[in-house]
Order: sequence, then structure tokens, then C-alpha cells
Amino acid sequence: MAFSLVRPAEKSQNSLRMKPLRLYWAFARPFTLIPPMIGIFSGALIGYGATRVPFPFLDVALAVLAAAVLNAASNALNQICDFKNDSINKPHRPLPSGKMTRREAWTFTALAYAVALALVSVVNLQTFVIYLAAALATVAYSAPPMRLKRRPFGSNFIIALIRGALLKVAGWAAVATVLASVEPWYIGSIYFVFLLGATTTKDFADIEGDRAAGCITLPVKYGAGWSARAISPAFILPWLMMALGVFLKVMTGNEAAILVLSVVMLIWGSYVIYLINKDPHRLVSEGENHPAWHHMYWMMMVGHLGLAGAYLLSR
Repeated sequence: MAFSLVRPAEKSQNSLRMKPLRLYWAFARPFTLIPPMIGIFSGALIGYGATRVPFPFLDVALAVLAAAVLNAASNALNQICDFKNDSINKPHRPLPSGKMTRREAWTFTALAYAVALALVSVVNLQTFVIYLAAALATVAYSAPPMRLKRRPFGSNFIIALIRGALLKVAGWAAVATVLASVEPWYIGSIYFVFLLGATTTKDFADIEGDRAAGCITLPVKYGAGWSARAISPAFILPWLMMALGVFLKVMTGNEAAILVLSVVMLIWGSYVIYLINKDPHRLVSEGENHPAWHHMYWMMMVGHLGLAGAYLLSR
């Protein structure tokens, strides 16, 4: 029989101390922090492979950490501004469930934004400017008076800009300048096009709450069937752009590896198109756990790391 050296009273105190940490961790939505971290790291590896400069380990580590913290800040602000939506769609979350107060939520959000920008401020000016632009864009997305989340196309555009285009460019900027070549911007455009459509996979299950809160997403305005068809090209076009980049000599990574990655992603994207169009209304009923939502994140991560590997092979 095993005996515990911690008294019951001490266990209770430890539990009380740990509960807020778990709550803030849940509030940050940790699953969503992984893709931006991988996006920045892979962008740095791509920049390293393309420019052949020494790899600045500390700068890249700070940029990766800042990406996670900035995304946590964005998630927190979005939940504050989406209180009405989440009360209907996701009542289990910390704010609508009453487990966290608005004051605690705002404190966490402000600190996360400040820490993210402080971390990246010591990397270099280009990286800081990109992160600052991304931070301002997240505010424009979630908060009044702009609250672009209320607009079907503005919402998708701003997410694609922040988590697609700027993510890759910022990673490259942590290693080398992004003003000397079109390459980092072309690579960023690939992921911009992907997220321009793929980000809608998170909106299908939120139709009821979004409609009640006045957030006119694509599924709210046009319905599940039309929206599924409309976003389908986003799972194909980016990977065709990747192959095109090789043929145009815009992308300087290992050509064979990039083309293999392009083919793999095209097959994967075709499967996701099948999933979302087979039964569009299933997207509405299964919430954020729908396979299409997970596929979107996994495709992002594989696309990031696969392209980074192709650039490392070119060195």
C-alpha cells in the first residue's frame, strides 16, 4: 500500500492554487497554440535554408514563444468579445460557465499581449513590426468598433492574413530580412489562400450563437451547403501554388521535395473536400470536434514542417 506524505489540508490548498492555473490554461486554448509556433519555427527554417545565413537560435526561440503567447492573447480577447456567442455555442468555456470573471479575463489578455510584444521586441525591428501588425489585426477581428468577425469575408481575410501570410513572413524575418526577396511573401500567400477558406470549418457549428450575436459568418449568411462548396478550392489551390512556385523559380527549396509535398497535400485536400461536402449539415451538428476542423489544423502543421524540410534539404 502506498502512503502519501501530503496531508489532506495541504492537498486541498495545493488544489486551490492549481485550479486558477488550469483555468487560465484552458482559457488560452492550448491546442490552438501549436500551429502558430510551428508556423514561425518552420518559417525560420525556410528562411535559413533559402538565405544560408547562420541560424539565430535565441531569436527564433523568442519568436516562437511570442507566437504562442500572442495567440493566447488573441484567443482570450475573442472569448471576451464572444461572450454572447459562447453562452449559446460553448457554455462550458471559462467565461460563460462563470468559472472566470471578466476582470480576470481582461488581466490575462492584457498581460499576454504585453509579454508577446516584449519577447519579440529584442529579436529585430522587422519581426517586431510584423507581430505588432498581427496583434492589432487580432483586436480588429474580435473587438468593437471594427469587430471584423461580424463580416463574412472580412473575418476570413483577417484570419488568413494573421495566421497564414504574416506567420510565415515573421518566421523568415527572425532569421533574415524579408525586404530583399519576394520569396517569403509568396510562401506566405500560399498559407493565406489556404486559411482564407479553411478557417470557415470552425464556423459551421457556431451558426446559432453567431446569428444571435450578429456575427454574419459564411454559414450564417449562405448556409452550410453553399459554404462547404465555396471553401473547397482553398484545400486545393494553395498546393498548386506551391508547385507553381517551383516552376517559376520563386521557391528555392529542394524542388523534388516541394513537389512531393504538393502532391501529398493535394490528395489530403481532396479528401477534406469530400468530407465537408458529403454531408454539410453534419458540420453544423458536431461542433469544433468535427473531422474537417481537425484536418485543417493538421494540414497546416504538415504543410509548415514539410516545406521547412524541403528548404533544409536545399542547403
